[in-house]
Parts: sequence; structure tokens; C-alpha cells
Amino acid sequence: MRIRATPTTGTGYRRSGLRLAATLVVAALAVGGCGSAGSGPAAPAVTADGVQRVEVAVAGGAVTGGVRRFAVPLGSTVEVVVASDVADEVHLHGYDRTAYVTAGATTTLRFVADLPGVFDVELEQRSLPLTQLQVS
Repeated sequence: MRIRATPTTGTGYRRSGLRLAATLVVAALAVGGCGSAGSGPAAPAVTADGVQRVEVAVAGGAVTGGVRRFAVPLGSTVEVVVASDVADEVHLHGYDRTAYVTAGATTTLRFVADLPGVFDVELEQRSLPLTQLQVS
């Protein structure tokens, strides 16, 4: 007795493939939604003089603790402090601010958050996302 591997309607495998794809998408969204992104933006540290301070560390080509989004009040002074084990340019998109960090050192981008929106900070030459700032 021989068992047919192909359904007679031609849609059984397609449906099961679509179900599998849908299941994988839902699983990816569930996993991606875990952590800080799913629970909303984090609050940055606030210094004694009221500066919103976001600290990011890069080690081994990755952001320690993962890429996070920080909520920053519109009009506040912000410091993005980046410690890195590689040399690169730190770039704050939207504000077009940059600072260079040498390997094993720290650099600080300081600016007034006067533009509302969500802005990416990255290591420019590596296209490595560091953090996002949600200014509102």
C-alpha cells in the first residue's frame, strides 16, 4: 500500500505552511514584545541639576542589556553617555549631533531636547543601534 504525500486538493500543505508561518510571527512578536519595549519607555536617571542622563555601554559588538527606549521631557537637557570597547562616532539622528568615542573610553552627547519625536542613537560606522530617545 502506498500513501500519497500530496493532498488531492493541493491546499493542505499550503494551509499548514501558512499556519506555521503565522505561529512563528506571533511567537516572534511575543518574544520581541518582552522587556522594556513592551512595557513602554524607561525613565532616564536625573542628575542633581535636573539633567536627563542616559548611559549606554558597548562590549563585544553589542549593547550591554540590549537597546532600550528612554522617555525624555520636551525642553529638558539630556546627556547620552556612551562607554565603548570600540572606536566609532556616536550619532544622534534628528538632532544631527555627533561625538567620537575611542576604544575603552566614554563620550557624552549633551543637548536640549527641543524637538518632539523618537530619535535613534547609534554607532555610525558600525550602524549599531545604541538607544532611542522618545521626546515628548
